[in-house]
Amino acid sequence: MSTKYTVIRLTHGGEKFEILVDPDRALAYKQGRKQELSKLLVVDEVFTDARRGERASADRLRTTFGTSDPLKAAEMILEQGKLQLTSEQRQEMVEQKKKQIVYLISRNYADPRTKLPHPPSRIEQALEQVHLPIDPFEDAEEQVKKFAKALLPILPLSMEKIVLALRIPHQYANKAYGSVKNMAEVQKQEWQPDGSWIAIVEIAAGLRVDFMDKIGKATGGSAEVKILD
Repeated sequence: MSTKYTVIRLTHGGEKFEILVDPDRALAYKQGRKQELSKLLVVDEVFTDARRGERASADRLRTTFGTSDPLKAAEMILEQGKLQLTSEQRQEMVEQKKKQIVYLISRNYADPRTKLPHPPSRIEQALEQVHLPIDPFEDAEEQVKKFAKALLPILPLSMEKIVLALRIPHQYANKAYGSVKNMAEVQKQEWQPDGSWIAIVEIAAGLRVDFMDKIGKATGGSAEVKILD
């Protein structure tokens, strides 16, 4: 990466504090891969304006962080501050988040006319038209609802549920049980004397094709599945 450093910024009590960090190491740290502070900092200083080289005084550090030691203050800024992404990092993270959002919309929403999910490529094309910014740090699941709402004028979407009746033969029951629980809400279930498992489950309409496919593979095509009205 051509960018040698980036900034982590913390605003506290109306005052701004910044540290200069290695972009890749700092991003890894913010994503949960903890590292020693010494490996992240470019310089062992705390700034009020890093671009201008204006350092925070010992008094300002003591008032804000309870210490005049710049390394201890820098550790707090690292934990609490906001990482300023490089353009390359932002683009990569936005693309990754976009793929997650597309997947979640395809998984949880359906076309109300057909009760089937839209293909991911169609959802991705529609997203390009709404011009709604993707937050690279916010969880994809938290962003899905606002994107689904924004897509409605372009792409018909519905969070419709469907109810299925299942009967899994005894030889596949234990194996298939986990697959069902991962994708569906089990409303009723009963183990039969012959070891087979019957259940009434509810799934998002957009999951129907994937659900049928997984249950079919888990049971060698022997499962009985019926859509209930």
